[in-house]
Amino acid sequence: MPEFGIGGGKRAKLRIASMHEEPQIHIPDPAGAEGGGFNFALILGAAAVVVLVAAIYFSPGRQSPPGAAPQQAHFAFGAAEQAYAASVHVENIALTRAENFIHQEVTTLTADLVNGGSRSLRGVEITITFADDMNQIALRESRAVVVAPNPPLAVRERRQFDIAFEHIPNSWNMQQPIVRVTGLEFAQ
Repeated sequence: MPEFGIGGGKRAKLRIASMHEEPQIHIPDPAGAEGGGFNFALILGAAAVVVLVAAIYFSPGRQSPPGAAPQQAHFAFGAAEQAYAASVHVENIALTRAENFIHQEVTTLTADLVNGGSRSLRGVEITITFADDMNQIALRESRAVVVAPNPPLAVRERRQFDIAFEHIPNSWNMQQPIVRVTGLEFAQ
């Protein structure tokens, strides 16, 4: 069968069967010969899976960045801890709002924790409650503000802490939240 060039480096074959038939030119399909269409779909599918997994992992709703595990500690709050909690005060509460690098609004609570009792504290957990316009709970979160490896909160010591909230509901009444001590661990 005679072959000839058709431009672009491609080759075609001319087939002539008999005098009564029309001549036919057959140009081979490069994608079909190499399976390129299937490979492209496989690569595209794999890339979509990688993007989906990355979007889930790096989603803004993640509350525990690496190294934040100690803040999720929960401390005992039995009779002795509840009695001592009256000596631990949260003062100078201030709220600020700012936009983070991924254009989300972050609300930060800054306050002073004061140990007015007679024992040092290795761990202190507080609960922050944001209310809505009907004074119902819009958001309630507990966070450890004194944890190891930080030094214990000594007697009569004042220590500042910051807590960032990425997702406070729109129903929040924009009033100062209620901040209570809800867990303690005494130092030996």
